[in-house]
Amino acid sequence: MSTDAMSFSGRSVIVTGATSGLGEACVHEFARCGANVVLIGRDEKRADAIIKELNAKGSEALAVLGDVSDPSFCDHAVQRAVDAFGAVHVLVNSAGINPRGNALEVTDEQWLSALSVNVSGTFWMCRATIRAMRRTGGGSIVNVASDWGLVASQGHVAYCASKGAVINLTRALALDHVADGIRINVICPGEIDTPMLRKGLASRGYDPVKGMEELGRALPIGRVSEASEQARCIRFLASDDASFIVGSALSVDGGSTAR
Repeated sequence: MSTDAMSFSGRSVIVTGATSGLGEACVHEFARCGANVVLIGRDEKRADAIIKELNAKGSEALAVLGDVSDPSFCDHAVQRAVDAFGAVHVLVNSAGINPRGNALEVTDEQWLSALSVNVSGTFWMCRATIRAMRRTGGGSIVNVASDWGLVASQGHVAYCASKGAVINLTRALALDHVADGIRINVICPGEIDTPMLRKGLASRGYDPVKGMEELGRALPIGRVSEASEQARCIRFLASDDASFIVGSALSVDGGSTAR
């Protein structure tokens, strides 16, 4: 690994979904590598706690609270980042929701919310960031999809559809903007030990710890991923060491889609 390529000193990184799970892990990973981090989320108390922790370690960070399904908020959030740090060098789109159910169980509201947050929110954050990056010489965007965007799963029709859309959205954006010096890629995680997964297990009557173990045994690698493992892969895709990776969908799923 090239130490210089993995350094983000002097760079600013926006992370959506930054107050929980994978997004929070990305905040800590990029801060560890020297970045100034802009947290996008809706949990003010958690955002304040994360920023306090980062500041204690000497990292610069700010939070912009709001909903990525609102395009005007996305424009505002990116402008706040530019105002604070002069430019946006990296965007990580980690915000997402997972309404459970098949076509007969998912409500219209749940379906529209999944598309609005997972797909439109990703697009609007990308659009606002691309505008900013073009003015300052480029950058890198990493979108977060899922292995269920590559293969399907029963009982998650809205999530599967939305994450499949994120993958092809990423490819289209990557082709449109590589000439602007902007690399855009997408990561497709498998099961991750996050509050969202534990909450989902509990809602289906599972003990979260035992449910996590059962999920892990079903994977070729034999365990569920830690959020920090996924964050390191996202950091790689955003780094200069990934300079020739454009429009790629990176599976980080413990071998599940290899089957």
